[in-house]
Amino acid sequence: MNKLLVLQSDFGTSDGAVAAMVGVSAGVDASVNIHHLTHDITPFHLWEASYRLFQAVEFWPKHTTFVSVVDPGVGSSRKSVVAKTKQGHFIVTPDNGTLTHLKKYVGIEMVREIDEKYHRRKNSGESHTFHGRDVYAYTGAKLASGAILFEEIGPELNPEDIIELEIGEVEKGENSILGHIDILDVRFGSLWTNITQEDFMKIGFKHGDKIEVLIKDRNTMIYNNRITFGRSFADVYVSEPIIYVNSLLRIAVAINQGNFAKAYSIGTGIQWTIEMKKV
Repeated sequence: MNKLLVLQSDFGTSDGAVAAMVGVSAGVDASVNIHHLTHDITPFHLWEASYRLFQAVEFWPKHTTFVSVVDPGVGSSRKSVVAKTKQGHFIVTPDNGTLTHLKKYVGIEMVREIDEKYHRRKNSGESHTFHGRDVYAYTGAKLASGAILFEEIGPELNPEDIIELEIGEVEKGENSILGHIDILDVRFGSLWTNITQEDFMKIGFKHGDKIEVLIKDRNTMIYNNRITFGRSFADVYVSEPIIYVNSLLRIAVAINQGNFAKAYSIGTGIQWTIEMKKV
């Protein structure tokens, strides 16, 4: 293993929860390099946790171990697992949908259920509400340090049986494409869709085109206007909207030096659709 451990949670950093996870990890092996993906996942938001893993995991070296704890079912019968992606990364997490985007867009090679008889912090068995510290950080650090092998985590599970969240499909027409608003580029309010650059360009859109954009919340029209397709934000004036290809090679919509989501009260999820049409 490469001794890289990356933590993600919805705990925030205003109390000691994250520090407790770090402390447990360091207690396993102080030479493990601990990093943070984010601890600002919206509380209980499994979709967001799944997407942020997809956004970051592939850019880390092979064999990096990730611990993702967004766990509204903590203490219930939900399983605790370690997944190995087809790119060779390890994800320690509850089996509650957190692996959805990695399974669909990267691929899950193997999954093992954590055997808590062996992989749980000592004397923590009476605590049932902080598995992020007692099971996930502890197991993740053991795996990252090489103290245990993936094969020693516990019984193997079928990757096809892990819990998945619903992901909207992209619909392609002759002169249009329709997808979903998956997530926001949070600080800037850009809309990140599930439409890939490849599918978008197959419609025949070209840089500089004005494209009709229709955004709906279920059946309610929220936005309908024409937007320029540009290479970067500099292709439009400040405060003007732009369609662009984001860092994950998905189609996104932004306002240059503005916040598109706030400007038009746009959210994310399966109910939010975005359609782009040739003019």
